[in-house]
Amino acid sequence: MDRKQNGLLYGPDDKVPYTQAGFLGLQHVLAMDVYVAPIIMAGLLSMSVAQKSGFLQAAFIACGIGTILQTKFFLKLPVSQGPSFVPVGAVAGIYLANGGAHGGMATVLGSLVVGSFLLIALGVTGVFQKVISKLVPAIVGGTIITCVGLSLLPGALNDNIFDAPGNINANMTIAAATGITMLIAIILSMRVPQLRKALKVSSIIIALIVGSVVATSMGRFDWSTVKAAPWFSLPQFTSVHYGLHFSLPAILTFVVIYLVLTTETTGTWFAMSAVTGEKINKKQWNMGIIGEGISCLFAALLGATPMTGYSTNAGVVSVTGVASKRVFISAGFWFIILGFCGKLSAFFAAVPAPVIGGVYSIICVIIMLNGLNVVRDLKTGESGIYIIGVPIVLTMAMVLLPAKVTNEAPQLLQYLLGSPITIAAISAIILNLLMSKKQAVPAKNSEAVQAPTGR
Repeated sequence: MDRKQNGLLYGPDDKVPYTQAGFLGLQHVLAMDVYVAPIIMAGLLSMSVAQKSGFLQAAFIACGIGTILQTKFFLKLPVSQGPSFVPVGAVAGIYLANGGAHGGMATVLGSLVVGSFLLIALGVTGVFQKVISKLVPAIVGGTIITCVGLSLLPGALNDNIFDAPGNINANMTIAAATGITMLIAIILSMRVPQLRKALKVSSIIIALIVGSVVATSMGRFDWSTVKAAPWFSLPQFTSVHYGLHFSLPAILTFVVIYLVLTTETTGTWFAMSAVTGEKINKKQWNMGIIGEGISCLFAALLGATPMTGYSTNAGVVSVTGVASKRVFISAGFWFIILGFCGKLSAFFAAVPAPVIGGVYSIICVIIMLNGLNVVRDLKTGESGIYIIGVPIVLTMAMVLLPAKVTNEAPQLLQYLLGSPITIAAISAIILNLLMSKKQAVPAKNSEAVQAPTGR
């Protein structure tokens, strides 16, 4: 697809200068809330401050390795890996049920290792691509992208702004200052041709800097944790420390978790494909799921939790117009640096949630609109209304579902209810199979699997 049609300044294979790639890679890292899931999980596991720090460092290193592997060697699309929220409840449950601090983490990590090999097997055997070709035509892929953005938006607003610690009025002020700064940078990039490139590619990091300054002036940025953190430290709580223990019930639980994660990460790949206009061929599908499995394997061995592709980055690419794989590889190296630099890790963890929320909420809307762009000109007939509409309704239902209902459901069902994207994907696939008169396959020929393309 023509790059201008996508609004990209740099395509996936464009060689951005290394200095600029480093700056833009840092911007992706800043826009991702990869530290949130590990911090929540560390709290559920009652980890000490030192253990939390080690857990967060392990997650950063796993993010970096996974991002570099996927972008450079496996999927070969600009994607960034990060810790998923889906396994949070399962990790806590298995940890506590298998001895807690006395062997619980070994059981968790052992199960994660086995599950990662399952993902690798799906790619090696070619099963994954065959499933995608059969079940995910353009209308289903576009619907999944739309639901990805929609499912993230309430969390961006509630978790990062309305329900975040501190005074809600202050939170809204900080988030508004951050979001407005980002919009001003984008508007100026459109109105002033001389500044277009500089402001467009750096709009997010400018917004985050301004948001952090506003938060500091309001006493909401805790710099004490940054000052106390060491410049260099090694992650201490890896699988070498915990060991590995294999339990069949725990393994079966994480097999389900990994299948859910696969559905979510597929939505991310579709989103990035739509933003960049790059088709995903058969080999890429299989290599991508192998890369996903290897990323999760490294995460388990490092003592972190499963990695998944982050949809946030598709929104960042839409905002900045930069889809260069070199930038994403740079982001991977930034993550690894963070994993060994305690002070930098502490800084990112200290960035107030409303600052992230101000940018994150806009990015979520952009992802959702990219999905709608995929499906808007498809000739779907009456059935398309339901194939697109019902998953959207179910996504909102899962987001708004009271926690009491989820907690009272069987454990297996809890994993599904906790993943709106998975519910949306499953419902879109089933409705398409039942309602489409002619099965639309995302492959125009035997060589390429047609991912939804942006317009």
